[in-house]
Amino acid sequence: MIVLSIVLMALVTYLPRFLGLSLASFSLLPFWLRFLAFVPVAVFAALIVPALPHAGETGIRIIAAVAASLTLWRLRSLWLGLLVGMVVFWGLRAL
Repeated sequence: MIVLSIVLMALVTYLPRFLGLSLASFSLLPFWLRFLAFVPVAVFAALIVPALPHAGETGIRIIAAVAASLTLWRLRSLWLGLLVGMVVFWGLRAL
């Protein structure tokens, strides 16, 4: 029973990876390429927004999120947006 469980877990883990790699030569329509371009930003927002309301730091977190969002919007750089948001958050928290 244990061996069967391990084999099934291995299949569930590696089958999607194998299928993804086998589709690497498949070309997508331009609509889907534009659609998929927004996935990183959507995932980033889905991770950050639930963490904004926090006891005692909600205002600081929202200001830092706005600063990071403006940086992302103007400069189109995820890493720079993260850096600006963290610097603003730490700076306001230190005050």
